[in-house]
Amino acid sequence: MTTDIIMKGFLDLSETEVIEEVKALVETGIPTEEILRKCQDGITAVGDAFGEGRMFVSDLMVSAAIFKKAVGLIMPDARMLAGDKGKVVIGTVKEDVHNIGKDLTSNLLRFAGYEVIDIGVDCSPEEFVKAVRKSGAKIVAMSCLLTSSYPFIIKTIEALKAAGLRRRVKIIVGGAPLDEKAADYCGADAYGANARSAVLFAKNIYKRSP
Repeated sequence: MTTDIIMKGFLDLSETEVIEEVKALVETGIPTEEILRKCQDGITAVGDAFGEGRMFVSDLMVSAAIFKKAVGLIMPDARMLAGDKGKVVIGTVKEDVHNIGKDLTSNLLRFAGYEVIDIGVDCSPEEFVKAVRKSGAKIVAMSCLLTSSYPFIIKTIEALKAAGLRRRVKIIVGGAPLDEKAADYCGADAYGANARSAVLFAKNIYKRSP
């Protein structure tokens, strides 16, 4: 089956296999949405394998590059990156400029069909509040790699409360200094052990939304 070819290509990290199949589907007139869905299923399978320990961060990065190239063939203007499954605000907290984990998470969320408002690194609580208020996102994802920046997770959650936004958003946090106990202590709703965790979290939250 065609789906199996693309899925196999992603799991094998074979750019040639994926691109050739995408080109063939485009030439045969398969609807853009259907081809995109097949690619999303493929990269989601890589994310699942990563979450199960069968693939690595480097594999996620390679699969992301394959996905971007495939999507470029399907829709050169990259309209799909807007997503339609829901909105997620994501950023690395104040006084922390690490971005690898954040960027991987942003990419997986986008590829899964979510609109990601990535506010970058070294983000103040006020920047998170502004992004949530402007976008209407129901999820906030915070990344933190430095122990010294951990207090800014708490400050950001307090800022969301003060702005009257905390009740309408669910918060997931991730990074080296964190675990489930730390996430609970700072007032987050969930701890993300890896990028895939954020996708599963988003699926659960937006599935429950009206």
